[in-house]
Amino acid sequence: MRPHATDCPRETAVSKPSAPPWEVADIFRLYGETYRRAHPVPPAQQRVMRDIEACRTAQLGGHAEHCPTCGFERYAYNSCRNRHCPKCQTFTKAQWVEDRKAELLPVPYFHLVFTVPHDLNSLILAHKRPRLPLLFNAASQTLVQFGHHNLGGQTGCTMVLHTWDQTLEAHFHVHCIMAAGALAANGARWIEADPRFLFPVRALSTVFRGKFCAALAHACSTGAVPLAEGPTALSTSEDFAQLRSQPTPKNGSSMPRRPWQALLPS
Repeated sequence: MRPHATDCPRETAVSKPSAPPWEVADIFRLYGETYRRAHPVPPAQQRVMRDIEACRTAQLGGHAEHCPTCGFERYAYNSCRNRHCPKCQTFTKAQWVEDRKAELLPVPYFHLVFTVPHDLNSLILAHKRPRLPLLFNAASQTLVQFGHHNLGGQTGCTMVLHTWDQTLEAHFHVHCIMAAGALAANGARWIEADPRFLFPVRALSTVFRGKFCAALAHACSTGAVPLAEGPTALSTSEDFAQLRSQPTPKNGSSMPRRPWQALLPS
């Protein structure tokens, strides 16, 4: 195979980080096939598991790297480049974390999680692209509203979507890292929030639930978001009314599956 040219100084010592004794790929290779036989795993997740199993193995082939400066050559197996692979995304993840750290303010932060009931899984899975923005919009609009009403200013946060739970089942929720405070309307003053408490959980849950249901109902009624077929499909106003009546969390100590939202102080 033709070597890739890499330019590195001869004097540079290459330090390799210590590898963990076990990796996700090892677990998948040992138990992945048994797990897939015993549990219903969606095709997309099966593809991720198989890509991680094959990553940097002979199964994907290899390549040679050559340094024109010192003449050093080395051979390596190809990566799977799947965005879920811990090996392939290590540098990208580290870079993303560093970029987010550069945006942090010298104030306390809160961790908020906005989630929707599993009754909506089939509806969201049928057309993720038009439906997941509704989750982001409802969460962000809720935080903006509470920022104005409770803090009297403009809030800001970083939002990250998660679509699976620890058992690889569909579980759609948004993690929000939010500063404990707000910027005044004139932009000249920072309004500090109580570092022990940000917003009331039940009120936050109720507003988020209302905004998401209203946006989903409007999108479905206008045809912007097609309805999914099946026993959990939402097709009438009564369906949305029942969805709005689901309970809200009593505290922020956990993130249960049924309630709409949970608040976890970091």
